[in-house]
Amino acid sequence: MEKSNGGAQQQQQQQQQHAFGFERYDVYRLAVEVNRWFASVKMPHGRSHLRDQGMRAADSVVCNIAEGIAKGRRGRAGRNSLCIALGEAGELCAVLDCAGVPGGLEAQRRLRRIGAMLSKMTR
Repeated sequence: MEKSNGGAQQQQQQQQQHAFGFERYDVYRLAVEVNRWFASVKMPHGRSHLRDQGMRAADSVVCNIAEGIAKGRRGRAGRNSLCIALGEAGELCAVLDCAGVPGGLEAQRRLRRIGAMLSKMTR
């Protein structure tokens, strides 16, 4: 019985050691931070449409970065996903301009940094 339990522990350790390549990129980790911050933000009354649009954009930035890196950022499909992420980061920056929420300026600074990294990655 102990042998099978040890095998399960070893398998669990191997799964924890595996990381997708995109998880090691600063651009991905920064996008996740912005995404989680935006998910916690309270929008001003009457601006729920901006919350919906911003959340979709924030999710898309993270997912397209992951997809673009996983597909290979030098290939056409990978670059396309990264270009989409760049556009979505710009959209989220604009949503923050419209909403005027506390912490929005810092989030925009981070989004501009994400944009700079993505621009270099798509060249």
